[in-house]
Amino acid sequence: MIEGIGIDVVDIDRFSQSLERTPTLVDRLFTASEKTLPLSSQAARFAAKEALAKALNAGKGLPWLDAEVINLESGKPEFLFRGEIADLIDGACVHLSLSHDAGIASAIVIIERR
Repeated sequence: MIEGIGIDVVDIDRFSQSLERTPTLVDRLFTASEKTLPLSSQAARFAAKEALAKALNAGKGLPWLDAEVINLESGKPEFLFRGEIADLIDGACVHLSLSHDAGIASAIVIIERR
């Protein structure tokens, strides 16, 4: 049964400007490995975390470092959950799709309970 669906779209240039304006934002949004990625990949991961919040109906205040976007060996993106977000997910299956092209990054998250 689908429990939640979230989608988010990020303008990569605008995202870059936000990071330049507020340098501490990177530390609040991204894990150490996420910080090493190109800007377009960071924007897609930010979109993923926003889409996750929408799918969880969580509003504001989720600890973003508790949801890391990793890539499997196949290249498929997947969340690695810790702490508070792991408790919210509580064993649900979380589907994630990312894209970035033409200056836009996007993500879709579906939370499914079996």
